Amino acid sequence: MRSIGYLGAILIGLLAVPGLAQTPPPEGTPTRLRGTVEKLDGQNLVIKARDGQPQTIVLAANVTVVTLVKKTVGDIKAGDYVASTGVKGTDGKIHAVEVRIFPEAMRGGNEGQFPWDLMPDSVMTNATVGKITEAPQGPMLHVTFKGGESDYTVGPEVPVLTYGPGDVALLKPGIAVFIGALKKPDGTLTASRVTAEKDGIKPPM
Repeated sequence: MRSIGYLGAILIGLLAVPGLAQTPPPEGTPTRLRGTVEKLDGQNLVIKARDGQPQTIVLAANVTVVTLVKKTVGDIKAGDYVASTGVKGTDGKIHAVEVRIFPEAMRGGNEGQFPWDLMPDSVMTNATVGKITEAPQGPMLHVTFKGGESDYTVGPEVPVLTYGPGDVALLKPGIAVFIGALKKPDGTLTASRVTAEKDGIKPPM
């Protein structure tokens, strides 16, 4: 496994490479995993999942480990490409649970709005910020994505973050992680990217 020491390098594996557009996707079912590290044994990462059960994920030899860095809602600007988990409130509007400001090199990644499994009725929105309207409950972001647009409120309690560098040395017992894994037909879980807790900032998505 290799360590990633700067942000530009960690973004390489997150972008679509046009020259590889014809490469068939790896076989398996995308599976999101959230939990805490129990141990890292070679390339086998064992975590305690949210349901309390252990899960073993085989990490790629060149696995990318990323972290999250605190920002504020004031750092969100029109034109930024952001991701946000949100849920529909009793007012029928989407309320952000977390917002991540993507570095420019990650613009366009997983663009759209789709169901999410953080909590019941949650959605993930990856989109470009347009108009920002101030409201008593917090700024309302109007965002656009391919084929649609949406609005959601960012309350004062909502963490606003961006991505930072990390390495496998962070994957110690007790560290919170979020992993987009691939579940193979034989049940094996593999991953090429891990978002890991650093300085107390846990992946909120």
